[in-house]
Amino acid sequence: MSVGIVKEQTVTFDQGIKLDSGRILAPITLAYETYGTLNPAASNAILVGHAWTGSAHLAGKLNAEDSKPGWWDAIVGPGRLLDTDKYFIICSNVIGSCFGSTGPASINPKTGKRYNLSFPVITARDMVRAQKMLVETLGIDRLLCVMGGSMGGMQALEWATQYPDAIGSAIILASTPQPSPQAIALNAVARWAIFNDPTWRKGEYKHNPKDGLALARGIGHITFLSDESMNAKFGRRFSARDGQFDFFGQFEIERYLNYNGYNFVDRFDANSFLYLAKALDLYDVTWGYESMADAFSQVKAPLQFFAFTSDWLYPPYQTEQMVTCLEELGKPVEYHLITSAYGHDAFLLEHETFAPMVRAFLAGVADKEGN
Repeated sequence: MSVGIVKEQTVTFDQGIKLDSGRILAPITLAYETYGTLNPAASNAILVGHAWTGSAHLAGKLNAEDSKPGWWDAIVGPGRLLDTDKYFIICSNVIGSCFGSTGPASINPKTGKRYNLSFPVITARDMVRAQKMLVETLGIDRLLCVMGGSMGGMQALEWATQYPDAIGSAIILASTPQPSPQAIALNAVARWAIFNDPTWRKGEYKHNPKDGLALARGIGHITFLSDESMNAKFGRRFSARDGQFDFFGQFEIERYLNYNGYNFVDRFDANSFLYLAKALDLYDVTWGYESMADAFSQVKAPLQFFAFTSDWLYPPYQTEQMVTCLEELGKPVEYHLITSAYGHDAFLLEHETFAPMVRAFLAGVADKEGN
């Protein structure tokens, strides 16, 4: 059952936070949504972290006319995987984004103008610092679980290592301890697409640089798919609208990327895209530590990891490095490799493949935490 009509909320922290870069970002506004009811002991809260271009709109619809529900609507609601009859679900938009939280498109109170490229570089750890303030404002000292895929998984890892006493568990899907040179290279090419759009104007644009951002999104979207999924969905079919020997004729996969790229321009800010891509590339769970083992020595909560066989952006071996390290440290860890043809996006598209394991894991954590 769906959670129905939901309302986005915001909270502003005047004191802001000190970032990994050493700069102070203040004030900070976070957009967030909640689903379900926080119990009297404030012990049933689950925080869900979103991926690169996600938002706080995790589930439900914002109004009766809304044609599309939240980005992970299928798993949130009464009787669903994140059962709102049992759990209080929180999803916040991260700093650096453009969906209600402070980011490069926000007004800098010192100048009265958009931050644009004067916005400081942020990291996943900075995102979590802001989330921690939100969680405390909601009256929650300890989360039952932090869950997320891709960049959301990075946030869950940061909670587990930076605030080990503040969580009862973490579920990490399709993520990485640090993006590979290949992943960074693909983001670099996406950045070039925006930088080389003359309407970007070094971030001082009046209107989104649509050609550059659409191309950047197309590059990014390829990394979310897989060879198997593209073959199944598109094959080598040529668009029925075009002649095969029309120079500008397109294969169906080309038309798909074109449509998704230009549709993206209408809903996402180019500078936010760049800042969040930089945060992805900079991510390193060992930042500030001597090694991965040193970083994971901080972990106290049980962790559950999922990797997907056709994910070539953050391939399974990267998750397995973390699992092996945690096992060697004697930490409570559980790992599942899911066979899937959907590539990196499998965690969003095939929730039924991991739902039984997540459900059992959460039930065990809830019992241990006394819920």
